[in-house]
Amino acid sequence: MNTTDLGFLDKAVDILKQVREKQSDNISKAADLMVGAIEKDELIHVYGGGGHTTLVMGEMFFRAGGLANINPIMETGLSVFNQALKYLLLERAENYGDSIVRYYRVKPGEVFIIFHNIGINPATIDAALEAKKAGAKIIAVSSSFWQNEMPLDHFIRHSNKMNLFDLADVCIDDYNPVGDALLKVGGLDTPFAPVSNIVDFYIAHWLEIATIKKCVEKGIAPPVWSSANAPGGDEINARYVEKYFPRVKSL
Repeated sequence: MNTTDLGFLDKAVDILKQVREKQSDNISKAADLMVGAIEKDELIHVYGGGGHTTLVMGEMFFRAGGLANINPIMETGLSVFNQALKYLLLERAENYGDSIVRYYRVKPGEVFIIFHNIGINPATIDAALEAKKAGAKIIAVSSSFWQNEMPLDHFIRHSNKMNLFDLADVCIDDYNPVGDALLKVGGLDTPFAPVSNIVDFYIAHWLEIATIKKCVEKGIAPPVWSSANAPGGDEINARYVEKYFPRVKSL
């Protein structure tokens, strides 16, 4: 065993490889929806269901080398920038996630990506239900392990007992283990070393990579941010700022 990281890198890479080998078709299907949004000059909405899954939404937004038509469904109450115990309560509260989605006025046919590796909490399920009600195409990134292994009567579940994958048009499995943590060591009962964000960040970038590649192959110019810190970056990005500032609430 590697004595420096106790095998964490190998275990994390194994999950990444599993995603790459088994989720390629789902990534391609999701990318087709995203290409369609770009072709129709629509926004791609991204929602994090609570806690650290909201960081993936931030990783996709206003990111050098990332898509400029990403619309983050930013809600500080669900994020790690709220007090931890408060966001934990809010992600378990019903009739909260749906109100967030309604505020952003998602339109029929638009693409709505939801990241939540657990995929059963009320703020995630309500958001997915509201997006579906609005007629959006839902891409869900979550873990089948959590959704299948958590008891139906577990207190963190939505009262309707639904899983996120029940509501999605495209389901991308991040294979996050129940509990998130990968490592155990003698003398400590609690598992440690969480992996969900490493995998979800990979999936987020893979979605954009596949989308950009498909756009170019179809002769569609994908809107891609340049680094604002590189020479000429602000000048290159100015056209996207002008285009999306009236439409993306977080710009």
